Amino acid sequence: FFCAVLLPALMDWKVKPWKDVSRDEWHAVVRLRVDVFVLEQDCPYSDLDGKDLRALHVWLEDHDVSKGHAVAAYARVLAPGVSYREPSIGRVVTRYDRRGEGLGRELMRQCIDACQREWPGRDVRISAQCYLEQFYLELGFATVGEPYLEDGIPHVEMVLSVVG
Repeated sequence: FFCAVLLPALMDWKVKPWKDVSRDEWHAVVRLRVDVFVLEQDCPYSDLDGKDLRALHVWLEDHDVSKGHAVAAYARVLAPGVSYREPSIGRVVTRYDRRGEGLGRELMRQCIDACQREWPGRDVRISAQCYLEQFYLELGFATVGEPYLEDGIPHVEMVLSVVG
């Protein structure tokens, strides 16, 4: 009787400003964003809006040899004044085959921590797809305002209040 133990693939959380993101890392990030936001969600939109050049990029690098250089989860963190008065988190995405593992929650924790390191005591604002509102409520965000369409998908603004 042979029993094999499969070890989880090595994974690294990365937090980098634009200037430190390599060409291969950026390719993997854009591939994930296009695969999910454009193809899976059938939402043709202009992903490259110029804000990436001023963002902190947060992602989980998946070193699974079968997938090559791949990103399992990704989000970008924007400084106050780029999208909103507050720091903000956007382009939150988890690769299809990695959903259900808690990566989205850990990704948001990584992003919230990055916001607090960069802009201590500041609230954090997001534009959430409405079907994910409960997910963000569980992370401490509160819904502000009414739902609206963004790129044809219902969204709602949410704020995480941080006591400084």
